[in-house]
Amino acid sequence: MHPLIRTARVTGLLYLGLAVTGGLGFLLVRSRLFVDGDPAATLANLVAHESLARTGVALELLVVLTQALAAVWFHRLFRTAHGTAAAGIAAFGLVNAVLILVSAALLGAAVQLAGDPFGDAAAGVQLLYLVSGGLWSAGGIFFGLWLIPMGWCVLRSGWMPRALGWILVAGGVGYVLAAFLGYLTPGLAGAGDLLVVPATVGELWMVGYLLVRGVRRPALEPALEPGTEPAAA
Repeated sequence: MHPLIRTARVTGLLYLGLAVTGGLGFLLVRSRLFVDGDPAATLANLVAHESLARTGVALELLVVLTQALAAVWFHRLFRTAHGTAAAGIAAFGLVNAVLILVSAALLGAAVQLAGDPFGDAAAGVQLLYLVSGGLWSAGGIFFGLWLIPMGWCVLRSGWMPRALGWILVAGGVGYVLAAFLGYLTPGLAGAGDLLVVPATVGELWMVGYLLVRGVRRPALEPALEPGTEPAAA
């Protein structure tokens, strides 16, 4: 297997891991534990479903792990196509991973507080979950910023369909706008969900392309081996 294909496949596996752990942790586990506006219910859920709550923390840590590694592997994949954009993918991805790491620590503290309560435990648990959710929302800026250079690398390299590159750029811009929209106009949450649709399409396409095809054949020519620059760049 060509080294570039191998790098693409590993990158795809890591990106798939990021998507799966993020979806399970944030969308599934959190929704079963956190009750917006009802601290007592959230505390009761954590006490009654401690194993599920701890699983949620583990999933957030896996998000951190897979995003950090995916950021590094995306840089490794695209560094000869466009060095600056590849570095941007790595930098923005790592910053987002740090934000989720803080979120995981907060969720871990919530589980500990629920198991060994002191003071107003219900209010404390609710606050920890709210701040954790706020980190995910604000972190959408950096997740959007990691998609924009990713799409630019696709466009400049010619290794993948150009449509994929433009969808990733549009999805990244949508994520950044949605982060601002969520705080400036909270009543328009539906509009924010629409803004990130291109990102979802682009990410699924990117994962599938990396795993199934890797890169287009021109990327495997000697001129594009590591340490050289493609003519399109």
